[in-house]
Amino acid sequence: MTAWLFLLAAVVCEVGGTLTLRMAASGGRIWFTPVAVGYVAAFSLLSLALSHGMPLGVAYGIWAAAGVALTAVLSRLLFREPLTWLMAGGIVLIGLGVLAVELGSTH
Repeated sequence: MTAWLFLLAAVVCEVGGTLTLRMAASGGRIWFTPVAVGYVAAFSLLSLALSHGMPLGVAYGIWAAAGVALTAVLSRLLFREPLTWLMAGGIVLIGLGVLAVELGSTH
């Protein structure tokens, strides 16, 4: 259970870092500090999830898929970036792929 909490926190930090990267890219150089903090925290927490027994393929797959999905949705809400039906379908396919990896790792 602890590994899953570390993974969840890693996803939140990675998404936060990525969203602040968007702010930094828009000319707000002050945002580079939270970008760095978010990414360092994300990788540190991902490492903790791995050290608590979560398989790398599962951890990275969930981390990446959740990051893509949350970033796309939040970018739509916060920055009015596009989120088309095709993009949403791609996010669903990524999620299904991660589910297949997760289910495959239990056998």
